[in-house]
Amino acid sequence: MNRVQISKFPPLSYAGTEAINTLCTNLTFSGDNVKRIMITSCHASEGKSMISMNILRTMAKLGKKAVLVDADLRRSMIAQDYGLRFERPESMGLTHLLAGMAREEDVLYTTDIPGASIVPVIKTVSSSLSLLNSDKLQKLLDLLAEYFDYVIVDAPPIGALIDAAQIARYCDGTLLVVNYNAVRKQELVDAQHQLQATGCPILGTVINQAQFDTYMSRKYYYKSYYSHYDSSYNISSKRKGKKSKLLHIGKSEADKK
Repeated sequence: MNRVQISKFPPLSYAGTEAINTLCTNLTFSGDNVKRIMITSCHASEGKSMISMNILRTMAKLGKKAVLVDADLRRSMIAQDYGLRFERPESMGLTHLLAGMAREEDVLYTTDIPGASIVPVIKTVSSSLSLLNSDKLQKLLDLLAEYFDYVIVDAPPIGALIDAAQIARYCDGTLLVVNYNAVRKQELVDAQHQLQATGCPILGTVINQAQFDTYMSRKYYYKSYYSHYDSSYNISSKRKGKKSKLLHIGKSEADKK
């Protein structure tokens, strides 16, 4: 069995941990037919990989068998950001599988988190659509869905590349990660339409980097937001020495139109 160690996993604050717990619990309520969940964003660097990795870890802690498929073939940052350490230097990943150079069992790795596995990229490519357009990715996700409770797919931004729309065709639902006050309304609408065209439903959104300076501002936010929207959750985390960030998990703004 292939093994990989996750040597760097930035901790979440207590509030962040509780919010991720709530998100994962709510994902379990999505139905038994929602197992392959794609995580994407409108732009790069909106935190989709961080959300993907924390969902993976939390699902495993909840007693679920979970696997993360790193499908960002052009710009994967998971191996670097989370310090993936492979037992064998000749390890192979998703790119090798899609190119016909490896089998499914060659690219699946158990991690040092009990119950959590990962299919890494290993080798990035400049042009990935032809690889994603083959039937090998669908076969992989279908196979993983037979053995795991949840298959988390970390996809490229849907607003920048067509890759995410291609991947969404093989998934049961999508979470959209959005940086607070950095994504235009039309971009959200375009992302929604693009995902709807694939037939993959949007399960919800994660609003990232909404910072609140005082406890009172948080209280105001909770009061005003809960009075207008349903199913709202917040995540605060410390990253790279910066002040706590606030991530909001709720329904897609585009879905409310």
